[in-house]
Amino acid sequence: MAGVTTPDPDQRGHAVTVHLVRHGQSTWNVEGRLQEQTPHPGLTDLGRAQARAAGDRLAALVPTSAPDEVALWSSDLTRARQSAELVADRLGLPHSHIRIDPALREQALGDLEGALTSDLDADPVPPPPGKHLADIRWGGPASESVRDVDARIAAYLARALPTAPAHLILLTHGDTLRILHARLTGRSYRDLDWDLPIPNGAVVTVNSVEPPAHPR
Repeated sequence: MAGVTTPDPDQRGHAVTVHLVRHGQSTWNVEGRLQEQTPHPGLTDLGRAQARAAGDRLAALVPTSAPDEVALWSSDLTRARQSAELVADRLGLPHSHIRIDPALREQALGDLEGALTSDLDADPVPPPPGKHLADIRWGGPASESVRDVDARIAAYLARALPTAPAHLILLTHGDTLRILHARLTGRSYRDLDWDLPIPNGAVVTVNSVEPPAHPR
């Protein structure tokens, strides 16, 4: 894709700084709806401002004068793509520099998507005997468990990290960001940091991520 540089094979294997970014506020965030993999909700005016602010924070963290040292990947969902474009603008990168990948989507919740969070039962449902909460597909067969998302993320990182430049920006979603953060910091998908604050437009940086060895 135009505007994306693949590092020379001899330079691969270096540590990568990964910047995890949550999209700006969407129309469904305002309405209090579970959007997950619903594609169409876009950014609000506040959401666009949050994405631009995230871009400004990233501009202080990445070498904006050396675009070949920065890769910007985004979920394909509208709210993430719009945020990625605004981030790219603040970094002085063309939109052609953005790589779109469905692997960075939010967790699918199937039949629950579109529901108002206020209509959901506030009491946690106990998992079936022998099952961990993170292994359950709560929204039916079309949904994903946290374990499913972790497997999707693991496959993505296995192909993205070996060819990543020094800085890898991932424009994604709240729960997917938590799972990415856990995997990048060596924790299980069953041990997510639910206390980690991830508001819309948040930037969470993980330093010195070692890519897997690149096959020769």
